[in-house]
Amino acid sequence: MKKLILSAAIAVFGFTGVMAQEFSFGPKAGVNFATLNGDVENAEMQVGFHIGGAAEYKFNEKMGVQAELLFSTQGAKDEYSESETNGGITYSLKEESKVKLNYVNIPVMFKYYIVNGFNVSAGPQVGILASAKEEYDYEESVSGGGMNQTESGSAERDIDDNLKSIDFGLNFGVGYKMDMGLTFDARYNLGLMNINDAPNSDDYKISNGVIQVSVGFMF
Repeated sequence: MKKLILSAAIAVFGFTGVMAQEFSFGPKAGVNFATLNGDVENAEMQVGFHIGGAAEYKFNEKMGVQAELLFSTQGAKDEYSESETNGGITYSLKEESKVKLNYVNIPVMFKYYIVNGFNVSAGPQVGILASAKEEYDYEESVSGGGMNQTESGSAERDIDDNLKSIDFGLNFGVGYKMDMGLTFDARYNLGLMNINDAPNSDDYKISNGVIQVSVGFMF
């Protein structure tokens, strides 16, 4: 009987040790370099961030799967400026518009460890739109001929109704996981859906594109 109990205890602790090696979880955060692709003119990258958590299960030394829950700030910006001089009078205009999209993203990454913690990964991602705003700033100036005038203004509006509440994409990335649990990742999220939900959505397609650089810690 004592041998049976001892054998069962060894089996339980051994299984727990294996699970501890195969399963890990922890926080992660990083920088976004986001833009909007498709029928968008002059879209420039906008810097944002992401923060959340990740859980990884390793099937063996080489392969695993990692699920994440991330809050991610995305979108794009557009800058325009012009200047014209006529009759000694110079007219200047500067405009900047920003589309700010906040998502709760759920990526599932299939990972392959190449050597010494270095890995490549790929997998699908579902995004849930939390909020969407468009900001607009302008500055006009007229100088010369005894004039020196400047006018500026800004506006903000919600654009949630013009965008789909769900996004879907694919992630491709590389990473490194240290023995102590510190992780570094870089990935690209390719949006596969037209997120435009305005009346002209069939003629005006927009999709997300985000480069993410992350650091995390897995327990």
